[in-house]
Amino acid sequence: MADLGHVNWPIAPIRTERLTLRESEARDRAAFIELFASAEVGRYVGGARPRDGLERAVPEIPARRPGVFVVELGGEMIGMVTLDPRAAERPGHIRPEAAETELGYMFLPQAWGHGYAAEACTAALDWFTLVLPGEPVVLCSQTANIPSIRLAAKLGFIEVEQFEEYGAAQWFGVRRSA
Repeated sequence: MADLGHVNWPIAPIRTERLTLRESEARDRAAFIELFASAEVGRYVGGARPRDGLERAVPEIPARRPGVFVVELGGEMIGMVTLDPRAAERPGHIRPEAAETELGYMFLPQAWGHGYAAEACTAALDWFTLVLPGEPVVLCSQTANIPSIRLAAKLGFIEVEQFEEYGAAQWFGVRRSA
């Protein structure tokens, strides 16, 4: 089972051609709130959350835990990439013991369409492969979220199954490490 709890965290920032992946900082709080309050971002992930509730709930330093990468462009947070355990009670697993790591990503709408998600997810997956070689990664997306499924294919995910969850058809894929 992939367990990021035993990985030295925080890691040094990961730099790509255009982006930096790093641990969350206090200066990211407003961008986290914007991300989760956005109707466009929330379209396929359960909807936007009320901004006033987020203002109360989001800690000073949001999402500071192993496997959560803030994606930064030009010194500003534009999104996040996560590598988290997939909950055993959810449908979609490749192992009988349901011990998979799941890739997730969310980007602010102004960052869409520039290839940032592909660049950031590739960097996070490369890091994961170095830290936990041989471990597969899974990804789940609504089948209606065509850009997300295209990105999954670009990242090397192969469809395993489709199922119903949260009242919508879901695409579930796996990316096996080399």
